[in-house]
Amino acid sequence: MPLIEFTDKGLYCRQGDFYIDPWKPVNKAVITHAHSDHARPGSKSYLCHHFTKPLLQLRLGENHYESLDWNEPIYMNGVKVSLHPAGHIIGSAQVRLEYKEEVWVFTGDFKTEHDGLSTPFEPVKCNSFITESTFGLPIYKWKPQEVLFNGMKTWIMENKLAGKTSVFIAYSLGKAQRILKPLSETGLPIFAHGAVFNVHQVLINSGWDLPLVKRITPETTKEELKGCIVIAPSSAEGSPWIKRFSPYGTGICSGWMQVRGNVRRKNADAGFVISDHADWDGLLSAVRATGAEKVYATHGFQSAFSRHLNEIGIEAAEVKTSYGNEEEEPPTINEPPVNSVA
Repeated sequence: MPLIEFTDKGLYCRQGDFYIDPWKPVNKAVITHAHSDHARPGSKSYLCHHFTKPLLQLRLGENHYESLDWNEPIYMNGVKVSLHPAGHIIGSAQVRLEYKEEVWVFTGDFKTEHDGLSTPFEPVKCNSFITESTFGLPIYKWKPQEVLFNGMKTWIMENKLAGKTSVFIAYSLGKAQRILKPLSETGLPIFAHGAVFNVHQVLINSGWDLPLVKRITPETTKEELKGCIVIAPSSAEGSPWIKRFSPYGTGICSGWMQVRGNVRRKNADAGFVISDHADWDGLLSAVRATGAEKVYATHGFQSAFSRHLNEIGIEAAEVKTSYGNEEEEPPTINEPPVNSVA
């Protein structure tokens, strides 16, 4: 019997009688991070990292929550469970299970480049490794973060000179916080959609040192917004809400912008290839660092990624899950990747 089973409710540890990131309500859920596709409502109790707990409370409301520090073990019916940094967003964790000298690791979502905010990814040795493969194709190779941030700041100043407001479309938990520091270095005021501001305020209240952000309210004047910076979730794209910033430029922050044509399809003015997921090289380096005898690829291009692993001598299989919807669905990939920030 494998230590983790793939069931219709999620990843199940039968020996410990708990689920990891279940997509249906269960008695005991171990949560890797607070994105909605991995942290769903309805379960009786939740275990997560200390940093994730206030985010779960924001998103799931009052419930029974337990939290752990990094590499702090807890035992569930003899199964040793510990959380290790995934580097995806604040509080994101890999879950390590150990029972009778067998070790399994589930990454949740992760990235290998340190973003200066999330606890950096740490490889964990194991026998069996369950990895995401959101960007599991060779065309997805990220540029260094500083290069992307410099492109953003240049775009902002160009918009400022043209009398435009710079509107960044970025996921409310993750990218919105990640881009705050470089954007604040422009010296321009930063305003946020309510969904972004709510997450921001929870993190501030939890002790995170983040740049000043102002919430956009019905009382916010057009004059205040002129030539400033706005951060909004993808739900704001094309909505009446966004039209209040006119004239404005829209910049989409997403790994999917790597593929040429997606900026045009989104009717955006710029695309910034920034992702909180590992790129192709990151996925491969993470797999190799675990020394795992068997790899299971989930959500994303799992078929292509697992096939490649088998071709290079690493035993792998693909697994269907209900993860992968915290951002927009992957666009078509029949065009070559862009070579620079739009």
